[in-house]
Parts: sequence; structure tokens; C-alpha cells
Amino acid sequence: MNYRHAYHAGNFADVVKHLIVTRIVLYLQRKDQAFRVIDTHAGIGRYDLQGIEAGKTNEWQGGIGRLLEAKVDAKVAELIQPYLDIVRAENADGAMRHYPGSPLIVRHLLRRQDRLSALELHPEDAEMLAETFAGDIQVRVTELDGWLALGAHLPPKEKRGLVLVDPPFEVAGEFDRLVDGLARAHKRFSGGTFALWYPVKDRQEVRRFVTALRETGIPKILRTELVIRAPSPEPRLDGTGMIVVNPPYTLEDELRTILPALVKILGETQGADFALDWIRGEDRA
Repeated sequence: MNYRHAYHAGNFADVVKHLIVTRIVLYLQRKDQAFRVIDTHAGIGRYDLQGIEAGKTNEWQGGIGRLLEAKVDAKVAELIQPYLDIVRAENADGAMRHYPGSPLIVRHLLRRQDRLSALELHPEDAEMLAETFAGDIQVRVTELDGWLALGAHLPPKEKRGLVLVDPPFEVAGEFDRLVDGLARAHKRFSGGTFALWYPVKDRQEVRRFVTALRETGIPKILRTELVIRAPSPEPRLDGTGMIVVNPPYTLEDELRTILPALVKILGETQGADFALDWIRGEDRA
């Protein structure tokens, strides 16, 4: 599966992923102590929804496009508002033209004392990302294989923060790399929060991934998935998943509020649903 992000910016998977990232970063703000966000597969930062790539799929219309127009109850609205405010800030004239990737969403949420390390392997994408944050002393952009950051960049000097791992799934073996990378990174930064994105496409592969995560012995692993349709006869992206290690204590309840609303808004068939469970809790064997 090739998930080169420009083709899929703002789709249902981005909506779920970026809502979770937003809720985590807002929780980190509760303490005055500085934090760092490390984005291992940062992309270009800002996506043109009327550009060639996004224009070929128009997936954003079934993702952020639907959410912006949806009516939700007060509790859901309160939780998703910070994310929607960021999206709207990137489209000041009201027309939906740009979608902020994860580094730009994080940047909107940083306080003066916080920092972002954004890593991107593709040279052209890294150059575009660097241009986006040119002159920004709170953001460091590095052209680097993000998997290497799980060793070399941990622990951050702030000793608290979020590590977002959002690989493009361009090559085989990405699920194994997620498990191995998390195991290595957790040894170096056991108190940090880790958020790992994965596609729900091959259900058997996802089950094997979950089993492998459980076998790492890492405590406090929360899993969330949202599928927009029943499993397809042909392989395609039916859903999106996030693994969160050391999640904020508020996150589970927040997601139990948000996810049912997202199923109604983003779901395409009666097979749309969500899952939220602990692969390993703190005291679970």
C-alpha cells in the first residue's frame, strides 16, 4: 500500500488521526513544563486540496469536508473545536483550499516554551517543509529517515512530549517496523506518549500487529480504530487506526464521546463502526 500523503490529505483517516493528536497536545499543555513533539514522518506540512495530487482523489470531501459541515452535540463540538479552528485558520477566506498536516497542526498548539522536531526522508518534501517553517525557532526540520529518530532523537531534553509515527506504508514490513521501532523508542523514553498510525486494510495483518504489540510487554497501550465501511473484497483503505502508548488519562473518555459521532459523519455504509480498547493496560498481563 502506498499512502503518499498529498493524495489523501484531509481524508477520514487524517480527521481521526489529527483529532487524536490535537487532544494529546492540549493535554500536554496542562503543565507549565515545556514539551517536545517529534513527528517522524512529517510530510510537507501544508497540502493544496486543489492541487494535482489531492485533486485526483478528492478524498478530503469525505473527510474534513463532511466534518466542517456536520452538526454535532455540545460535548462533541467542544472536543473537536480546537482542531477545526486550526483547519479554518489555514483557510482564512472561508473557502477550503489548504489542509494542515500534522506538523502544522502541532505548531498551532505550541506555547512559547514548547518545540517541534519534524523529520522527513523525501528530499523534495523535506525542502518544502523547511520552507514552511523558515525562521521559526520553535521548529527544527531535518531530512532524515524517521525510523532513525526513534533512537537518535530520544529522549528529548524536555523529558516529556509526544512522538508521532505516521509512516506512508510505501514498502512491505511497515507493521513490523512500527512494533520494533516502538520497542526501541520506549526503552529510551518510557515516560513519553507515542502515537502510531496504521491503515485498516488487511484485517489479518492488523490482528498480527496487535498481537505483536501485546507481546512487547509495554504497558498502557490504547488502540482505536474507525472503519467507514465493511471489509472490501478487493484490498482498499476501509479504516484508520491509532495506537497510543501512555495516553493522557482523559483520552479514552474523550474518544468514547467523539468516535460515535465520527462514525455517523464519516461512515459510508452500515458497516461503519469504531473500536476502542486496551491492548495492554498498566496492570494487564
